Amino acid sequence: MLKGNWNARTKHDLIIEVWEYLDCESVGARELEQIQQALHEKFGAGALASPATIARAVADEGAVLRHPEVFACDVKWREENEQKRPFRQELDFSDLASAFESVVKLEERRLQLQIDNDETGLKELRDLVVASRKDLLLRARSKIIANGVREQTKEISQWLMVWLQSPELFSDWLDLRRRSPEFRKKFSAD
Repeated sequence: MLKGNWNARTKHDLIIEVWEYLDCESVGARELEQIQQALHEKFGAGALASPATIARAVADEGAVLRHPEVFACDVKWREENEQKRPFRQELDFSDLASAFESVVKLEERRLQLQIDNDETGLKELRDLVVASRKDLLLRARSKIIANGVREQTKEISQWLMVWLQSPELFSDWLDLRRRSPEFRKKFSAD
């Protein structure tokens, strides 16, 4: 069992503090789940961090990862969280065409939530977009993904950034962006 009183003030700092407290040579599923538990206890349910995110944070600090366990733990966590968030399953940001369809769904959902005056739903939608963008940014930095896919991933993350900053202007901006010479030159085959 973990101690309950942590000094960290941010999620990242708590991840590192718990990892250091665990004093383990390597990090796998058990350690990732303990860190997730500490995050939940300290910051609440809204402080969700995927096992992959936690693993990256501790690896950056020098932890040795048990990769098969980390991967399996992350897959399991994502599957469990996908079941809790059915709308998330409708979104696909894997390529430009799918991402375009997904941002259309996001816009439709945002507009409906605005009409319904559902502030909680709008916040959850925003949180979903923030998490999706974080995943895209992680993918865009991957060295094992082809350059073309990385470029698309960067482009899609830019779309989501604009959506987060100015959702009311997003549709017009995206239309202009997709018509721009730079976009057409860069992604003409896509």
